[in-house]
Parts: sequence; structure tokens; C-alpha cells
Amino acid sequence: MDVGADEFEQSLPLLQELVLGADFVGLDIEFTGLRSNQSRPQQISLFDLPSEWYLKTRQSVQQFTICQIGLSVFSSIEGESNKYVAHSCNFFLFPTTFGVLDSEFSFQASSVQFLNQYGFDYNKFLKNGIPYMNEEQEKKIKHNILTGNWKVRSSLDKDQIKVVIDEVTRWLDLAEEGDWMTLPGIAGFQAFEIQLVLRQALPNIWTVLRDQGIIVKKVSKQHRWYLENTSCDRESCWKEKILLSARGFSVFFQMLVKAQKQPLVGHNMMTDLLHLHEKFFRPLPESYDQFKLNIHNLFPVLIDTKNVTKDIWKELNFPRVSNLSEVYEVLNSDLNPTKNSGPVIIHASKCEKYAETKYPHEAAYDAFLCGSGGLHITEIKRGFACFDKGSWSRLDVCYISSILSPVLLKVAHLLLWRVHGAGSLPELSFPLYLDVLAPYVNQVNLIRAGVPKINFSGPDYPSIRPPILLLSVRRWPGVSEQQVYREFQNLCKFDVRRLSRSQFLLLTNKFKDARSILREYRGHPTLQISLYRYWRHSPDINCLLQVCGVVATWALLALVLGRPDP
Repeated sequence: MDVGADEFEQSLPLLQELVLGADFVGLDIEFTGLRSNQSRPQQISLFDLPSEWYLKTRQSVQQFTICQIGLSVFSSIEGESNKYVAHSCNFFLFPTTFGVLDSEFSFQASSVQFLNQYGFDYNKFLKNGIPYMNEEQEKKIKHNILTGNWKVRSSLDKDQIKVVIDEVTRWLDLAEEGDWMTLPGIAGFQAFEIQLVLRQALPNIWTVLRDQGIIVKKVSKQHRWYLENTSCDRESCWKEKILLSARGFSVFFQMLVKAQKQPLVGHNMMTDLLHLHEKFFRPLPESYDQFKLNIHNLFPVLIDTKNVTKDIWKELNFPRVSNLSEVYEVLNSDLNPTKNSGPVIIHASKCEKYAETKYPHEAAYDAFLCGSGGLHITEIKRGFACFDKGSWSRLDVCYISSILSPVLLKVAHLLLWRVHGAGSLPELSFPLYLDVLAPYVNQVNLIRAGVPKINFSGPDYPSIRPPILLLSVRRWPGVSEQQVYREFQNLCKFDVRRLSRSQFLLLTNKFKDARSILREYRGHPTLQISLYRYWRHSPDINCLLQVCGVVATWALLALVLGRPDP
């Protein structure tokens, strides 16, 4: 079942129970855009240090928003050896619009087209998305609500409230004290907002929120004063309820943060972490180091399946794959020596949808694959929870687990098999899997940057990229970076950066491409390629050496000219 604002609050207690009792949580996010079409200096590059990559990507994260989050909660079954149950959920989100909060965000055409291709429900996102806010926004709205210094900003809400006030005012003219009326079809924090407006505008009414809607009762001013000061539904209480409803998914985010003992698992999850920080915690800081520290404090145990599988693929000579579902297919094929052993994963009650059909690029489906063995967590996609205790009639997230063994668990089992061998495996459990995954904990894959991954629990590792190449151009006046790129694009892909008028730096993430270009262009009459040596080729170093040379020459000349004659 897809979860929107109407279903969210009632599911919170069960979600909390599941998360607190989980072994680990798989997460995936869908966005309204991935990377803005910025000017070339702002495009990410293999030349970027992690701090440079962060500052460039930070701008895109601030421009786009989350439209769907997929969650898959994995719990070991008591009394069952190495057996897990998966509860998967899809949440549609939409930024809170209340009082002073009115977020702006962009859509990227390619992202919209991509989500359309996989049947994303934009009506659910736009009309019934779960609200959310970060801590800074929460402080503002909390202050305004509790002090009464707030106003309705949305024109749609203004029109709706005007209609409601007119309806109640007409009813009051004919009503007797003690009469009541119902305002149906108003739910969520908007119901609290309307009550707040009515109570402030009309001193001789009292409101109560019930399942059928808002109940408006005509009362005397004395009775109104009594209700305001003695009722369990007094204004101070339901102002807190307004805040709780307006926080929406941010309430569940705090549940994830409190469950810090459980690993948070994703695939290519760096962009996800940026959005989690920006949308639910605090605006992204300018400092890259502060961002790393904040994420580590929020989620002390991160596992990126992309980072784990990259090492295993190299060592076991598995075929190259481009996404999480292909990772899963390889792990479930005869190429995997542990294919017929390892963990057993079952779907929770009413979560059989993904056991019958594939739903690629649904947030919960991909979140499930992250945990079970195969998808990426760059976006949190659509799907909803299948809970043993729930009464959900339709779910979008459980397909993968019934067909495939979880990627994380399957990879961990493969690592354990490599350490102990097939015949001497200890009694299997998730803590044992977590031990063998320890070298990969908090190592998050980084796409197109000077280093291949970020270490959230310490200093980043040095780059293991191929060496930088130096291109010296002859007899090609006015050559640009784009022209240099096009020159080599049919042979291999390089990032290009100008060093001087006739020199360019070339960088690739494949050693074979660097070797190939050196071989192919050896002896070329116009384009000379060599290894770049910083101390030899850097303009800054050359300039410094020239200045030092001039200073030394003048010092020597002064010494000679200033020496007295014998």
C-alpha cells in the first residue's frame, strides 16, 4: 500500500515497533531531480576533492525535493536459524505548507520522465504527500503556533477557510446555545488549522475533532472560558497536535535516528544522505567536515552495498553490472558459489506483491533489494508497508524479497564463506554478518570525484584513481575543453581541465583508458600526452620557481655590486 498523509499518523506506532526491533533498515529515495544543469564550473568532476564535490552537489540538493521514500525493515525470526522477515513501505512526501512555511523546489524533466516510465503516482505525491520539515523550520513554526503569531499563507487554504467561516457564521445566526454542526472531509493538520482560525474568529463557539470531521458547537462566552481553561482539548494541547501533524514524516525520521544500533543500508546512498540531512535534520552546512560529523552522529552505522560489491566483483571476477537489480541477478546465479546457501528471507503478511512481479524504481522495492541483495539507494522510491499487524489492502514493496535473497545478507554470506570456507561456517546470525562487513561500515560510494568513497567515521582515504595525464597542444589555436573532450570521446571518456593556453589535464577512472590513450597518441604531431607531474608542470610551482630565480639573481647581483674594491 502506498502511504500518504491520510494513512501516515495511524501507522506510526507500528512503524516505531518495527524499526526498534529490526536488525537493519534498507532505504531508498526518489527525487524531483538529481543534478541541476549548472554552468560548467559547477559540474562535478573526477578532479574534485570530496569537499569540492560536496559543495557542488549541495546546490542541487537545495534545489530539488524528495517525492517518495522506500523503507524495508529486516528482522531475524526468533527460533529460526538465519531466517528473516521483511516489512516494506512506500511513503509519498510533500513539503509542509503551513503558516510561514512555503517551500520552493524544482522539477527536472528527465527525472519526471524516468518516474513516469515506472508508473509513479504524481497525484498521490502532490495531493496527499506526507508533510515534513527540518529542525530549523520546526523551530519557526513552533514559535509562531505557540505564541499565536501565525497566518495562513496558502491561497488555497485561505479560500477553504473563508468558505468554512462563512458556513459557520450563517449557521450561528440561526443556532441556539448547545446546538452543533459537523464540517466533514477535513483531516490532518489542516483540521487543527481550521479550528484555530474558527476559535480566534468566533468567541461563542467551541470545536472538537472527531472521526467524522470537525464538530462546531455554539456555547456561551462563560462556557467558552471554562472549556479553554479546563478542557483536555484546550488550545495549548491541540497546538501541540498541530505541530505534530505538520512535522509529518520528520517524526518517523527521528525514530530512525533513535534506533542507532541498527545499520542503515543503501546503494550509492550519498545523495540520499544529503537529502536526509537537508530535509529532516538541518540545512546542509557549508563545511564538508561538519556534514560528515552530523551524518555520523545521526546514523553511526552505514552500509553502502555499492561499495561492498565493488570489492567483491573485482576479487571474484564477476561480470560488470550497472545497477542494483543486476547485482542481485549475479548473486542469485551460478556464478555465486553460495547461491544455494545463506539467509532465507520471507515477506511479512500481506507483502506478497513483490514476490509475483518486479517493480523496479519503486522506492520500497529498491529498499528491499538493498537489504536482500541487489538494488541501489540513490533515491527512496515508492511502495508501502506490508505489516503483520496492519490492515493494508495493497502494497508496493515486497516483490524482491520473496524471489531474491537480500543483497546485503547475500553479500555478507559470500564474504563469510570466503573467510571460513564452505565446510566450516559457524552458526549463522546477523551479528556474525555484521562482523564480516566491518571493513565496509561507514564507507559510502562517491560517484565522479577525486576519491572513490567517503569515510563517515574518520579521514577519507587517498585517491586510487589513475594518474593525471598532461595534454600539450600544438598548431591548434583557441582550442577549448569541449573540443579536447570530443577529440578523445570515441576512444575513452576523460574529464578535461585547462592548465594553460596550450595545456590540458586529462583524468579518467579507468587505468586501462589511461594506458590506451598514452599508447594511441605516442608520437602524435599535434597532441602530445605524458604523465602529469605536479612539481614539474604546475603553473603555481613554475611561477614560484621563476620568482625565486629572479630574487636569487638580484640577491647575487647585489652581493657582487655591493662588495668593496680590494
